[in-house]
Amino acid sequence: MNENSKYRLILSKLFLLMGFFFICSCQEKGRQQEKRKQTVTLPNVVIILADDLGYGDLGSYNKNSLVPTPNLDKLASQGIRLTDAYCPVAACSPSRYALMTGSYPFRSWKKTGVLANYEPSMMAKGQLTLPQMLQNAGYTTAGFGKWHLGASFPTLDGEKPASYGKHRAPDNGANLDLSKLITDGPVDHGFEHWYGFSCASECWIMDEKEIVAALQHDFYNIASAQNKDHIEIVPSDEYLDRITTKSTQFLQRHTQADKDQPFFLYFAPYVPHVPLAASKEFQGTTKAGLYGDYVYELDTYIGKLLDTLDSLQLAENTVVLFASDNGSHFEITRSDIDLTTTTNSAESIPKKDQYDSGHYPNGVLRGTKRTAWEGGVRTPFIARWPGHFPKNTKSTQLFALNDVIATLASIISYDLPVDMAVDSYDQLSVLEGKDESLRKSVVVQSSGNRYGVRRGDWKYIEPTGEDDNGELYNLKDDVSESKNRYKEHPELAQELKEHLNAIQKSEASNMDANP
Repeated sequence: MNENSKYRLILSKLFLLMGFFFICSCQEKGRQQEKRKQTVTLPNVVIILADDLGYGDLGSYNKNSLVPTPNLDKLASQGIRLTDAYCPVAACSPSRYALMTGSYPFRSWKKTGVLANYEPSMMAKGQLTLPQMLQNAGYTTAGFGKWHLGASFPTLDGEKPASYGKHRAPDNGANLDLSKLITDGPVDHGFEHWYGFSCASECWIMDEKEIVAALQHDFYNIASAQNKDHIEIVPSDEYLDRITTKSTQFLQRHTQADKDQPFFLYFAPYVPHVPLAASKEFQGTTKAGLYGDYVYELDTYIGKLLDTLDSLQLAENTVVLFASDNGSHFEITRSDIDLTTTTNSAESIPKKDQYDSGHYPNGVLRGTKRTAWEGGVRTPFIARWPGHFPKNTKSTQLFALNDVIATLASIISYDLPVDMAVDSYDQLSVLEGKDESLRKSVVVQSSGNRYGVRRGDWKYIEPTGEDDNGELYNLKDDVSESKNRYKEHPELAQELKEHLNAIQKSEASNMDANP
């Protein structure tokens, strides 16, 4: 073969190779364009989860509420309002676990109560979470506020963090290595962006995986921590404004960068949880005391978030879900009751029978946060998706926070693995205003180990001791749970007890691993 022939052969091979890469490039571009076309049809998702907000705080749920909630009431008028939605646990961590995993928290390693300082993730290794599902589906995911589902913190001596397993301790954070990243936290469970704390008593605020700040807290402190000069101190009464600003900035940046890519925003303010850190601007603005002022402030900032969706022209293609993680801590609040020193202890709150009138955060429901009665486990739940969910509509269908992940999976056509979200039901038909709930019963739990179950109109709660048969209520006739009807219907109580036990023993899967 002569020299010219060699060159021609080399050139022909080069052209063939270039053509091959060109075709591959076009095919990949085509796939990306097709993928983009598919993602355009996916709705954005915003979940707003209040902290210790009561069923009776919102005007749309309680006409006698003494707290102005114009923005949440407007949201309710634009969507569907569920009257029979459940947390389903009367405390923070377990309800957030139910929301994030679609599983009852008794399937996790943390059977009762809330996570204490520096305890590890409630999620088992490999367990799918709501943000991970959405991330898998092509969503940009971001969360701001409160996590309280566990994380692993590095220490200077390789031992567990000082005050591990406690809620208050003078040596909090004494051996933390604040120069290193936390692991097994929000970013490791599906959030691409995160700003907020894990557990309030830890005080530490994480930006992604980095500890960058600490919440200035009336109850807790970081005085014993070492090498903390770079840590910013954020006053409690400025935290709501900060996470709202970061949330709206995320929406603005995301819209500018790639409006066609769907996003998931989890807005989890630490409000109206004690200490009641209402800013001076809102103090004294309601007839419900400092607690009511704080709820009103929360409503105002939620309004700013919703206004941002409107201004960026995102509202029409965004599913907005609002709920609380459990019932209110308070039985009654009034403008003449001093709540500035109220702690997270049930003994510190004013009692309803001490006053002839006032604001009742849980409305007519019995009990408060921590209890298995309705005031502890029933939550206001509002869903808005213009053109898909009906406007200004009320639904009495049974619903639980567990159901959010399966319902969103249905909306985005995501196939949930059979061993994940085992207690979650696709409730899209409920949010569409149809009387077609797949959920026939829901397990409820106090902050301790007292369980109950609601099926239809009837609710059973386990006994507290040997001399107690338990409690049975007809919620249709007696939503306030004022008349225990166990003695009238012992067979029904027994049937519900067996139903509860069957749920507790079913589908345990591998979620019971110890940390």
